[in-house]
Amino acid sequence: MRLLARTARCVCYTRSPPPGSSRGFWGWLNAVFNKVDYERIKAVGPDRAAAEWLLRCGAKVRFRGFDRWQYDYNGLPTGPLGRYHIQAIDATESCIMYRGFDYLDGLEHVEEIRLNKCIYIEDTCLERLSQTENLQGSMRMMSVISCGNITDKGIIALHHLRNLEYLFLSDLPGIKEKEKTTDRVQTALPKLTIELDLA
Repeated sequence: MRLLARTARCVCYTRSPPPGSSRGFWGWLNAVFNKVDYERIKAVGPDRAAAEWLLRCGAKVRFRGFDRWQYDYNGLPTGPLGRYHIQAIDATESCIMYRGFDYLDGLEHVEEIRLNKCIYIEDTCLERLSQTENLQGSMRMMSVISCGNITDKGIIALHHLRNLEYLFLSDLPGIKEKEKTTDRVQTALPKLTIELDLA
């Protein structure tokens, strides 16, 4: 079973799938990895279930009170229900997608999210994330880098994260009105520091 869990991670290709494979198959497989298991959330709690989802999809998590990032599915800490809380998510080159975002609903301690080269992240994902009540209160830092499906609409939605203190945006070709978009977010969140590396 450990071997099976170790191989059960998303297969993301930021450029193109390997020769002889079908992009449709990998998209289907990644969608399977993102399917929300509500029974699992009830059984192990929202943080553990979300950590399993994120690691299965190739992301990393950092738990409250820990310095190191957790990326090994089989190395997830065990203990009483509710003992470990996700504080940070690094979804770099992961296959997380909108259909899995229900896993975020029960997370109360997430302060940082990094979305870097996430091929399935689009505006609806940022809108969903920013409408998640717990994240509206807990989020402090966020970066969105090289996510080709993100447009101005998705970035503007982040203004709902009322305690956001730092936002880094880089290599987002879908952003067409850089000044107007960042001004709208900055007006809604006057204490927010926005760092840009946009063409």
